[in-house]
Amino acid sequence: MAVDLYEAEDMLQELNEEANKVGLKMNLSKTKIMTNIADNREMKIGDTVIERVDSYVYLGHKLKLGLDNQTAEIKRRIGLAWAAFGRLSLIFKSKMSNSLKRKVFDTCVLPVLTYGAETLTLTKASENKLRVAQRAMERSMLGITLRDKMTNQWIREQTKVIDVMERIASLKWSWAGHIARRTDNRWTKAIMEWRPPTTRPVGRPPERWTNGIKKYLKDKHQITNWQQAAMNRTEWKKFGEAYIQQWIQTG
Repeated sequence: MAVDLYEAEDMLQELNEEANKVGLKMNLSKTKIMTNIADNREMKIGDTVIERVDSYVYLGHKLKLGLDNQTAEIKRRIGLAWAAFGRLSLIFKSKMSNSLKRKVFDTCVLPVLTYGAETLTLTKASENKLRVAQRAMERSMLGITLRDKMTNQWIREQTKVIDVMERIASLKWSWAGHIARRTDNRWTKAIMEWRPPTTRPVGRPPERWTNGIKKYLKDKHQITNWQQAAMNRTEWKKFGEAYIQQWIQTG
């Protein structure tokens, strides 16, 4: 990450030189550049031009500059979840009991749908897309369609799968506690506490990742310092159970 393309190019050149000293070689076909500044000049490492892209999959997460970042990742998650569901269609569309189908879904499909979601500040639209996708999979498991007009409550009573937002809330709460207890100043904690130096644009400010946690602890437990509360693992776990319960109720 750099403030301009000149700095980024110097960093890549230095990385390439130091790698060569110990017998390593950069994979230039997988090395890409994304930028949010108006600078169209080429960036090179040696004689190889580094490709400029609008999005890139890194550690299983699709990164895209701008407001479409979350939308792109949610769309990708849903697509990958459907692919996982399709590979197991012989199980889901069989006459096996719903309890066995539920175990397969919770073990093999739900983790794909929720991978990395604990790091996202989900919007209502994104939450709805995830739940709609899960309901469609549940209907397929039961062998029904929208034309059957079965309620969401009835469907969930039959499948008893873990609600996607319940899963994400649980992952987020655990991840928040883990990050709060870190003392090695890694980027994960630095980014969480970082505030942009620029002037905020006109309009409602975007939701921050920690807002939901702060609001829940303040409203329910009169706790203002959530990171301090996370130091007590036992209490943090108790708070988390109630935090997750609210997602079950709305699911």
